Amino acid sequence: MHALAFRRRTRLLVSLLLAVALAVPVSGLTTTQASAAAAQGPCDIYAAGGTPCEATYSTTRALFAAYNGSLYQIQRASDNSTLNIGLASTGGVVNSAPQVSFCAGTTCTITQLYDQTPNGNNLPISPGTSCSGCSGGLTGPGPNGADIGANAMALPVTIGGKPAYGVLVNNIGTGYRNNAVKNVPTGSQPEGMYMMTSSNLTSGSCCFDFGSAETNDSDDGNATMNAIYYGSACWVGGCTGSGPWVGGDLENGMYFSNTGVNPSNIPSETGMFVSAWEKNNGTTNFSLKYGSGQSGGLTTSYSGALPNGYNPMKVQPSIELGTGGDNSTLGKGEFFEGAVTAGFPSDATESAVQANMVAAGYANNNTTFTRSTSVVSFRAHANGKYVDAPNNTTSLIADATSVGTAETFDMATDTDGTVTLRAHSNNNWVTAESNGSAPLIANRGATGPWETFYLIHNPDGSVSLRAYNNQHLVTAENAGEASLIANRTAVGPWEEFDLITH
Repeated sequence: MHALAFRRRTRLLVSLLLAVALAVPVSGLTTTQASAAAAQGPCDIYAAGGTPCEATYSTTRALFAAYNGSLYQIQRASDNSTLNIGLASTGGVVNSAPQVSFCAGTTCTITQLYDQTPNGNNLPISPGTSCSGCSGGLTGPGPNGADIGANAMALPVTIGGKPAYGVLVNNIGTGYRNNAVKNVPTGSQPEGMYMMTSSNLTSGSCCFDFGSAETNDSDDGNATMNAIYYGSACWVGGCTGSGPWVGGDLENGMYFSNTGVNPSNIPSETGMFVSAWEKNNGTTNFSLKYGSGQSGGLTTSYSGALPNGYNPMKVQPSIELGTGGDNSTLGKGEFFEGAVTAGFPSDATESAVQANMVAAGYANNNTTFTRSTSVVSFRAHANGKYVDAPNNTTSLIADATSVGTAETFDMATDTDGTVTLRAHSNNNWVTAESNGSAPLIANRGATGPWETFYLIHNPDGSVSLRAYNNQHLVTAENAGEASLIANRTAVGPWEEFDLITH
């Protein structure tokens, strides 16, 4: 049945259900209350509250009681065939059994998230800089600067006791985007949104977002996007605690308040499942909330004036998940469901949606992610000499016959296997400067795409480094006589190094 038609025919019933949900304290769900919540979806509740969903996505369940379509599409690597993953029943939870069978013996990627509203605002893999007019953004690791999809089997959970899989944004450049969505709020029109995420995987980099962004995958200035950010990036400084926190990515800043910093009484917002909320009336107020996805109600971390320079909002008709507005690719996180609404949802409506998610029975998010740091040196196969980073003005070069401070690096390995290198000579990070067109040099105080490398293990036991920013291999050019630079597309002796751990 068409979701919009259902809502029209059952508006009185849904309103009654909303009234029942609002009358019951969120933190004290009983068996009867859980049963009532299961008879409707979050977007039925939003519609009854006068703020209908205009774009809504989930890999775990229907978000309308009448929805019976597909949730998402996967593609397997063995033969590039695709499969739509649907529901066990109308308005119910995902039927993941076909996915398990389809992906057996190979890897699968989530290639599209289906919008459950009649608007058809589906989310394919983000085009990044591959789309016309998107050259002002940041490149992804996919073809022609596009992003990549999430591993479909990498985030197993249960919902209502049934197996399901979330969207894992771990590998650099994992992102989804639709730059021509319909009927979503634009300009300074009021807008609300929520998502179910988790603190099991977050980052302090930009940006794990869900919500409205620019239509050209580029930074179009303050107030040109309105999205939920979840992570521990504190760009303005002065934040209290280690995070992560729910914030509003309003472009050129992730705001946990109108001044940027988080409230000092909320040092972190964590949980196996975390519900994250943002709403913005476009001119005078934006509000942030968070809650447990498994129990209890919502906490408002901020509700007040927009930051200076963000009134009025200038939101564009684009929805994205997993990256920043300009396709910033270093954010990490988990996504299970979320929606963008027209209008400024009431607190009562949001509390009812929270109760609905709690009643859905999310559990067993047990996947863990580790980061590590080791002290290493690199010996080039090109000439048998050690890579040297003498200072922040001289490029890296393989010219040392022994290991000392200048030939020693901290190698930080992230959850996705990528590495960053900090030189012991000056405590600065190694960068493939100018998008890889300039030699490597240790002169950066923080890490970003230019400072991120893939560590490749070669059959002979050596390693190679591939720069994320341009996807080229680092070479000790001219048999080690020239500075290291990321400009090669194949591994040969000049691109091979012995990794020496201290």
